[in-house]
Amino acid sequence: MERLQLGVPGQIMPPADAAVKFARRSEAEGFDAVWWPDHLMGWHADTMWTEDLTPLAAVQPNPHAYFDPLIMMGVVGAQTERIKVGVVVTDLIRRNPAMAAASALTLDHVTKGRAIIGLGSGERLNITPYGMSFDKPVAKLGEGIDVMRLLWEADGPVDYAGKFHTLENAVLGLQPYQGKAPEIWTAAHGPRMLELTGAKADGWLPTKMSPAEYAKSLTTIRQSAQDARRDPEAITPGMLGYLLMGPDEETVRRLTEAPLVRALCVLLPAQVFRDLGVEPPLDGGPGGSGFHDFIPTAVSRAESLRIIDAIPPKVVRHYAFCGTPAQVAEQLAEYREAGLRHLVMWNITAFGDPSLARWSFQAMTELKKLVGS
Repeated sequence: MERLQLGVPGQIMPPADAAVKFARRSEAEGFDAVWWPDHLMGWHADTMWTEDLTPLAAVQPNPHAYFDPLIMMGVVGAQTERIKVGVVVTDLIRRNPAMAAASALTLDHVTKGRAIIGLGSGERLNITPYGMSFDKPVAKLGEGIDVMRLLWEADGPVDYAGKFHTLENAVLGLQPYQGKAPEIWTAAHGPRMLELTGAKADGWLPTKMSPAEYAKSLTTIRQSAQDARRDPEAITPGMLGYLLMGPDEETVRRLTEAPLVRALCVLLPAQVFRDLGVEPPLDGGPGGSGFHDFIPTAVSRAESLRIIDAIPPKVVRHYAFCGTPAQVAEQLAEYREAGLRHLVMWNITAFGDPSLARWSFQAMTELKKLVGS
């Protein structure tokens, strides 16, 4: 079985020099990549960010402090040697595809080919509050990737006439580092996004689903790649996996009950709640999810408390890999059998108990040894 690559979360808030220190430590420990999210707004409502719900509120004034991921990728990539740097994920609504293409090429050179450009269709909370349209996000992503690749591959000025983007005598003179374009990985779940991944992407970055669903979705991606006359095996099957780890089962149980941990599950599609026998906390219809229906800065205190109360711990156990490092390693074995090759470990333990924050890196290192990476 191919070795499971493991990525760690990058430092998202000040002090910035801590991001470099952490990445160097992760590189020394043998981790494969360090990843940053791309958020203007965090997922927790301001009205949840109170000391009665989380000790973090005493030391961090709000839940929305995020560095720009592409800048941090460059800073860290310039001061490391082997570890890859990635964004998980940005979109081509906030970032014009031509500018995203130029930024990706710059990162490609700064990191000497170690940058991974994770792309998704976007999240409403990062878009509509800032005056941008969230209309037809998947179509915009597909067209945007075409524009990026066209500019990377062109020898001179090019034209492009799409539904959302137009190029006329456009050019990027900067060439990819050593002639190989940066990798694009896509956050795909639904049928259209899975097909887009097979046709246009170099890697796949969904959030956690069942091993059977993962294998089925990967089959769809590989068939789409074949249909596009691309090599299906060249697409890296990854996953953004939320980790909720504790040193013992009692600690893990307590973590699954923590208000901010439960609140994160609002991201799940409504159908997932129904499949678990739980009424969805958001009334977004059959296809609704927090990605499309939740604006944290617009949520009242009463609504925050209602959402938290509506999400039981069993939903947390579905949403995240929960357990001791040994238990999480056992859970990951099924995903490796289903084809998983790169896990972005997004550790949410501190949302449940900030006192475990330092222990969490030790836990990820232990997990790395257990899965043989």
